[in-house]
Parts: sequence; structure tokens; C-alpha cells
Amino acid sequence: MTAPQPAGTPIAPQSATSRPVGCPETRRPTARSATTAAVALDRDKLYTARLQAARARPYLATALFALHPVPSRRVPTMAVDRHWRCYVSPAFVDRTPVEELAGVWVHEVSHLLRDHHGRGDRVAKERGLTGRGDRLRINIAADCEINDDAYGDGLARPDGCVDPERLGLARDGLMEDYLRQFQLGPYTQDFVWLDCGSGADGLDREWDLGPDGAHGLSPQERDAVRFRVARGITGRPGDVPQGWRRWAQEAFHPPQPWRDLLGAAVRSAATTGGAGEDYTYGRPARRSAGLPGVVLPALRRRPPRVCVVVDTSGSVSDAELGSALLEVAAIGRALGGRRDLVSVLSCDVAAGAARRLCRAEGIPLVGGGGTDLRTGFARALRTRPDVVVVLTDGQTPWPDRRPPCRTVVGLFPRGRSSSSWDEDDPDHVPDHPPDWARVVTIGPDR
Repeated sequence: MTAPQPAGTPIAPQSATSRPVGCPETRRPTARSATTAAVALDRDKLYTARLQAARARPYLATALFALHPVPSRRVPTMAVDRHWRCYVSPAFVDRTPVEELAGVWVHEVSHLLRDHHGRGDRVAKERGLTGRGDRLRINIAADCEINDDAYGDGLARPDGCVDPERLGLARDGLMEDYLRQFQLGPYTQDFVWLDCGSGADGLDREWDLGPDGAHGLSPQERDAVRFRVARGITGRPGDVPQGWRRWAQEAFHPPQPWRDLLGAAVRSAATTGGAGEDYTYGRPARRSAGLPGVVLPALRRRPPRVCVVVDTSGSVSDAELGSALLEVAAIGRALGGRRDLVSVLSCDVAAGAARRLCRAEGIPLVGGGGTDLRTGFARALRTRPDVVVVLTDGQTPWPDRRPPCRTVVGLFPRGRSSSSWDEDDPDHVPDHPPDWARVVTIGPDR
């Protein structure tokens, strides 16, 4: 089994004596495994490994036992589909130690909990990734997201595990981040056998039973599993990796229609004439062919830049600031994982420095005084953004003039009975955001 070669990304040929490395599910079947291809699935061994995985990662137990194993000799090792079936090669189970099988259980269920199939579909559509080689890259990037903190603390780390360090990448990234940073080539030739199934990259396999097959979970059942896992993670804050804590916070955060609005505003900023356009000599213009000896630059669209202004005045609660950080992370995902295009600044009566988005939980939110977001707008415009996003409770004066870019206001809800409706005068009603801003209420009271 080989992955087709995407254009412009050669895969070096692999010798017959080389042994591909990766996590256990990526190892090439050996001569011994070929002779045991007809063995029956050792369910006792497989279930023992699952129990060991649940003991090592108790907050994942609900998800681990929600997976239904399906014996299949068409899968190279173990793989999952989006309906929470786990396809298992009997020969792979036979030759793999229980300790490593436990790690594979955790690895495969992590693909489903983190929605790698849905995210893979979205990123493939956005970036035009249509070939099987492109899906292999998505699978590798998803494995990097999982494996950088999956092992240790009772879970054996397989030799040659697919992790960011093997590709020369930084840790603690998301699948979308890693996908931009590597192509198929010499560094990935040992991973050409990797196949975690459609649950890892969104591309259906020939062995999938499909939505009407037996033992699949309904969308409601899948959501219930994720909710219970997220609740278990939030109840164990001291011994859960940061990546899982971040996932649990986002799982509890209800989907907000404002995110769709932001995505529309960003897309509008990117496609509006005169916005996001620049010239480059990296790709000559087609008209150069008509002018021998003259190289004309081509017109390209640069990705839109977004500046987020977070209201940190005393009237904004800690819970709302936490919600704001989650919205900032969602903005980075709306830009296809391009965190370098997002800058964030905090503002009460004075605006702080604009900082590039690295990780949402690492953004310093300084403030606690009164509110004047006009200073925040002024500081944000210095970054020359295409979109300004303001997260506020609305208790602020607004700029007199429309900024020279699109503006989206995420408004934390306030009722007339709220004790923080006005900091000084309970009879004062603050001005509504101006007409030139796109406004939507965020939070549970929407």
C-alpha cells in the first residue's frame, strides 16, 4: 500500500530492507505478520489493552469504551471512522505488546474526540487538498497534534513515534498549523504506511461500514461522549495535559453564531476590491510573455490581518474574559490556523501593546479600571488590519469616525437588572455600538 504522490512533493523510494518507523499503527507488516494473516482476533488481548489505556487515562474512559472494535484484515493496523468504529487487524494485535496496544487505543480515540475528520474535511476544502497524498499529510499533521503530549504517565511511548520533533517542528501546535509547515518528502518517507482511517483525515476507506452500518454512534451519541469526556477533564485539572484542557474548555463553550459572522467579515475583507492585494515578482504576470525581456509582477491577494481588542475594564467579569480568550482562539481557526495574522491587545481606559497570537491562554489581559475603547481602536489601527474585532460589554464611548477597515463587535450581554450595567450611574444607558460596526451578542444569555 502506497500513497499517491502529490504534484511537486516527491516521496523518496523506500528500500526493501528499510523499516518504516512511526507510532505502532504505522509500521509496515513484516514477513512474520504475513504468515499470521489468518489468525483470529485476540479480543482478550485487545480488551486488556483498552482497560490499561483507561487506567492510564481515566478521563478518556467513556470514549475508549464507546469505540466498537471491528475485525478487518484490510486495515494495516488499527483505524477509526467518523462513526466511532475501530477497525482492527488481527495480525497486528497478535504481534504487538499490550503496552503498545494501549497507546494505540488512546491515539485512535483522540482523533475522534478532536474531530480530525471534520477538521480534515474543512481544511481540504479550504486549501484544495484533493489527493490521497494530501490526506496522508493531514493524517501526519493530526498525529503530531496528538502525540506531542499523549505518552508517559503510565502509557508507553512507541519507538519512532510520529511527533513534531521528527519533522523539525515545534510542539503544542494544532493539525492546521503543522499542515502548513511540511510537505511529503525524505522526512516523511517512513510514514507512507500510516493510515488511521477516515476518522483521522475525513477520507472514506473501502473498509468503512458507512453511516448505515452496524455499531455506529449517532451524532447525538457522539456529542454525549465528548461532553462526558470534557466534564471528566475539567474535574481533573492537575494531571491532564494542557492540550486536553484546552480541548475541554472549547467543548463546553457553546457554538456562537458570531463566529460565522466573523468568518463572513474576514472573507469579505479578503475579497473586497482594493483590500488584501499586493504585487509579487515571485510569480511573474502572464502578460510578461507579450513583453520579451520585461518581467512584470503578478497581482496576489495576501491573507487578511485581524486585530482583536479585548475590553478588560472592571465591568467585564473573569468568566467573560475567559470566553473572550476562547473566541480569540476561534478567530485563529477561522483564518485557517494562521495565528501570525492575528494580533491581540487589551484595553480599559488605556490600550496595551498589540501582541501576535501564539496561544490564547498565553495572552496577557491587563486592566481593571474604567473603559474607553477609543484608545484601543487607535492602537489597533496602527497594525493596519483588514478587520478589527472588539470583545466588550458595550459600556464605553465609541470612535466618532468609521475606521478604515471592517469592524465586528462581540457584545457580552447586559440586562437592565445587572449590577454591572453601569459603573457609576445606574440610570445611565451606554450608547449602542455605531451603525458601521457589525454587532452580535455572545455568551450564554444570547
